[in-house]
Amino acid sequence: MEHFGTRPFETSRLIYRRFVPEDDKDMYINWAANPHIQYEYGEPVYTDILQVRDLLAGYIESYQNPDYYRWAIIEKKSNKNIGQIAFCKVYSDCCTAEIEYCIGERYWGNGYAGEALAGLIDFIFASTEFLKLEAYHRSENSKSGRVLEKSKMHKTDTVERFIREQKVPVGEVCYCIERQSTSRESLEISC
Repeated sequence: MEHFGTRPFETSRLIYRRFVPEDDKDMYINWAANPHIQYEYGEPVYTDILQVRDLLAGYIESYQNPDYYRWAIIEKKSNKNIGQIAFCKVYSDCCTAEIEYCIGERYWGNGYAGEALAGLIDFIFASTEFLKLEAYHRSENSKSGRVLEKSKMHKTDTVERFIREQKVPVGEVCYCIERQSTSRESLEISC
C-alpha cells in the first residue's frame, strides 16, 4: 500500500491541515488541558503549555513518515484550531486504519465532530488506497457514540486492533466502513 501522509482538505465549515507550532495555545485552551475531553479521548491532561508544545513537536516530527495521518481541525469562521482527527493505528497489510478524533468542549453541539468524520471518510476513500476505516468508543462515552451512530459507519463485532491483540471488545462499541467498489474505479489497489 502506498501512503502519502497528512494532506490538507476542507469541508463546508472546516479546514483539515497539519499541525504547526502556532497551534499550541488553541490546542491547550480548547482540549488538551480539559480533563472531560482528555478522559473521553483516552489521553492525559496537559497541565501547561510546555507539555503541549512537546506533544506538538512530536506530531510535527512524525509528518516525515508517509504513513502518519493527523489533522488539525480548523473552524473556518474563527480560524481557530478546535480539535483533531487522526489515524491512531494504520494497518498497511490490510489497507485499514483506525480513526480517533476530539473537538473542544466549547464547540460541542455544532455538528463539527460529525462533519470532521464524514469529511475524513470521503477524503480518504477518494484519494488513498485504504479499503476500510474503523473506530470504536467506550460504551460510557455517549458523545462519541452519537457521532459514530450518525455517521456512514456501521456497527461491527470487533476492529483490527482487538483482532491483532487477540481480545474481545468488552465495554467498547466498534464501527467500520468499507470502500465502495464504485468510489474510485480508476484506482489500482495493491492490498
